[in-house]
Amino acid sequence: MRNVSRSQVLAWRMRRQFLLEPEKNGDPVAVARRLGGAQAQVASAAALTLAIRGAAPPGPPDGAGLIGPGLIRTWAMRGTLHLLPRDEAPAYLALCATVRNWEKPSWIKASGATPADLEAIAGVAREVLDGAALTREELIEAVVERTGSEHLREALGSSWGPLLKPLAWWGVLCHGPSRGSKVTFTSPGFGPLPAAEEAARVVVRAYLGAHGPATPLMFDNWLMRRTSRKSDLKRWFAALDGELSSVAVEGEEMYVLTEHLDELADTEPSPSVRLLGPFDQYVLGAGTDAAYLIPPAHRAEVSRTAGWIAPVVLHEGRVAGTWDPGTKETSLWEEVPASLLAEELERWRRLTLSS
Repeated sequence: MRNVSRSQVLAWRMRRQFLLEPEKNGDPVAVARRLGGAQAQVASAAALTLAIRGAAPPGPPDGAGLIGPGLIRTWAMRGTLHLLPRDEAPAYLALCATVRNWEKPSWIKASGATPADLEAIAGVAREVLDGAALTREELIEAVVERTGSEHLREALGSSWGPLLKPLAWWGVLCHGPSRGSKVTFTSPGFGPLPAAEEAARVVVRAYLGAHGPATPLMFDNWLMRRTSRKSDLKRWFAALDGELSSVAVEGEEMYVLTEHLDELADTEPSPSVRLLGPFDQYVLGAGTDAAYLIPPAHRAEVSRTAGWIAPVVLHEGRVAGTWDPGTKETSLWEEVPASLLAEELERWRRLTLSS
């Protein structure tokens, strides 16, 4: 088993995630594919995730502009909105759906809907969203009209997000083009979703290819906040039998794709300084509780109230502070080379002017 340092791992991740060199063709689909998706709960943050890696979003940085040929916007990992490559999205959704949280009494009580209610809503959505895009209000009316259930109107009105996330994971709906200020939903046009083990070959490979080396628990923290069954995680990693190698990252055994083993071992630590926008996948892939990335004493400055993930300053691959893309002011908790920080701020200035 080869030994690698944290510094090597972080430098390798930055290179794999186009933070040291931009994606050569400026292709947003290629960036989203490499990152294992880009969180798009805040549309402008997703646009920045693409832009700082050399890829312009398909259109303006809003919900509609993020959706273009080859990309969809839908609820995926951790129940949050993501940009995903259209051809690989079924695999991500299939793994998210394995948590089956809609069957849990706590979910049923909180949402006011049963699994049978969800099936009824899904049945209507499959009909009315095929080839069409409806607003939330239009979809609710269609559900009530076809089921005759005022109970479903009440459930959808009060628990909109929780009820639609399982439908997204089932491949029933995704975000469509915005209609003015209103979000719409449409059918992604998928066939049956793949089996979990087949899906894992796509998703685990993508995760390790951008955020590795990692353990199954690290993968699950990124996927569904550690709610997957350990037996499932074991099967998913076993589905890549022959494609994974073990490495020791400062004494901790982790997995890496065998095809990346030599590249990782030959990577030199990077002294670079990089500025990331909010909700960047570099931070989310590791998780804000990764002490090697974010000092625990400063975690609350990065992972803020209401789930907000702050823009961060990276130095040598570690989070060295936060910053404000508007004012360009930084709040650092470790020393960062002033010349490198100035160069990076100038890069952001040019990026902002060109967007």
